[in-house]
Amino acid sequence: MGVRSELDANFDFEIVDEFLDHYSMMVDSMEVMIIDLSKPNMYERSVNELFRVFHNIKSASGYLKIEPMAKLAAFVEDELEELREKKPPISEESINWLLAISDMFAAWHDDLKADRELSKIKYFLLKTPDLEK
Repeated sequence: MGVRSELDANFDFEIVDEFLDHYSMMVDSMEVMIIDLSKPNMYERSVNELFRVFHNIKSASGYLKIEPMAKLAAFVEDELEELREKKPPISEESINWLLAISDMFAAWHDDLKADRELSKIKYFLLKTPDLEK
């Protein structure tokens, strides 16, 4: 049984469907916001929006007991909190790390749609980048 089947078995269909709709929109928007972090005039808006996206994923996946997703979202949220205090631009390493994080959440989106088990978190994602430029 895949993660979607487990969600459907344990939660109201409308809750699961709403989560999947919102999750899809958040995953689709991540990459553009991450790339916008390299633009000084877009930095503040993008970092705040990314923080909100990961906060929402953390909350919703925590409620639905999707533990790997909730834990990684919380981890990224903490890093974004630090980035909110930084002035642009951020390091290329930070942008590449966030793009890899985005890829992980996109893979999970595919897993959910195909009703598979969630892909394992890639170990290198757990090593935070140097936030200093």
